[in-house]
Amino acid sequence: NMHYSRFLEDTRTEEEKLKDLQDNCDVFYSLVCGAFIFLMQCGFAMLCAGSVRQKNVKNIMLKNILDACGGALGFWSIGFALAYDEGGAFIGTGGDRFFLNNYDTYIDFFFQFTFAATAATIVAGTVAERCKMAAYLCYSIFLTAFVYPVVVHAIWNGDGFLSAFNEDLLLGCGMIDFAGSGVVHMTGGITALSAAIILGPRLGRFYDEDGNPLDTPVDFPAHSTALQVLGTFILWFGWYGFNPGSTLFISPSGYGAVAALCAVTTTLSGASGCVSAMFTDTIIGMITEGEAEYDLTMAMNGALGGLVGITANCCVVEPWAACLIGICSGWVYVLSSKLLVKLKIDDAVDAIPVHGFCGAWGCIATGIFASTNRILFAYGTENTGGIFYGYGNLIGVEIIGVLCIILWAGGIMTPFFIGLNFLGMLRVDPVEEKVGLDISHHKGAAYALDGPTAEEIDAYETSHGEKFKDEA
Repeated sequence: NMHYSRFLEDTRTEEEKLKDLQDNCDVFYSLVCGAFIFLMQCGFAMLCAGSVRQKNVKNIMLKNILDACGGALGFWSIGFALAYDEGGAFIGTGGDRFFLNNYDTYIDFFFQFTFAATAATIVAGTVAERCKMAAYLCYSIFLTAFVYPVVVHAIWNGDGFLSAFNEDLLLGCGMIDFAGSGVVHMTGGITALSAAIILGPRLGRFYDEDGNPLDTPVDFPAHSTALQVLGTFILWFGWYGFNPGSTLFISPSGYGAVAALCAVTTTLSGASGCVSAMFTDTIIGMITEGEAEYDLTMAMNGALGGLVGITANCCVVEPWAACLIGICSGWVYVLSSKLLVKLKIDDAVDAIPVHGFCGAWGCIATGIFASTNRILFAYGTENTGGIFYGYGNLIGVEIIGVLCIILWAGGIMTPFFIGLNFLGMLRVDPVEEKVGLDISHHKGAAYALDGPTAEEIDAYETSHGEKFKDEA
């Protein structure tokens, strides 16, 4: 076999060797970027674990693992075929990719699976500390096998009715959502919103034990700020696979320039969102309470909001526009976070404001700031651009796309969660919730915090009595 391979190597032309090298470079590029994106699962796990109370750490970590596992099985069996099979304006109808039965371009599946898993794991933090494990696994598989793939097909498949790659472009441009502000983040955010409303708030968050509304909502302090910050930075790192990697190839002429622009705009928007959210919250606090405080949570989630906001348009906006998009993303996050509290919707990690609201803003921002020349270079589409460039057709399509995602994800997932709630599969027992899901569901607490017993301390003091007397 080795000699035969060498023979094949020797008989290929230089053009064939170059073509093989280019193809392998593209596969390696997508493989590395996909690995970056999959590492975001670790980022979500760290962020969620740090944000919940100590008594629920095991539970939220296991749910993050199940996201990856359920997402892999759901997307492999059904989701990939529904999303990327040919035919159909709403859903793939070719039937060739179920279980990867007649499809062997495995890098396509792997890269797209990492996006599906990201969409699924967004919900984990929102429903933390009160959702049953069986319900969570059911949701994870259902989202990645059916709900998310339909959105993917409509926007990213060339046959989709909203797609910017369709031969018959909607309003002459189609929806530009390069890496998934709408497809991935909004879908996960709207699903999280449906789950949070039906599941209800954590005990003691907005109501007392008798069910009476509290004058002031109770904040449950995060048990590990270090894990929160670590998770935020891992997610930011993963975004450099998420956005630049969405070129899918790196060897063709011009693709490297697009990927590089994506990295720059991603960085600027995330940084701007962080600063915007933190100082906006500080100013609001100075006005309402007369004291300047700097909230780390606002900084972290503001950065994530800026990253979500740039995901749709990272390849079609100029760097200055990325800063504006990030600044507005910070404002969107702060205001939507406070809105949820007003509405008594409990989101343990603020995933709905970050992914749902900032995802919608990212799509709309595309219709405002997208450069005509950047669109032509990245998509090859003429006579379209953002409002800043004198066009109105793109923002029209973006708004249509946002509404379609809201109606589809909300319209499907809401009855799904209602059904789980009706069957008693959604929420844990109040007693289990109070004691913590780690003890009630996972064989004990996440941390071994047992110290020495009183007898052990007495024995130590007795054996070292002279030392204690001297110190006294």
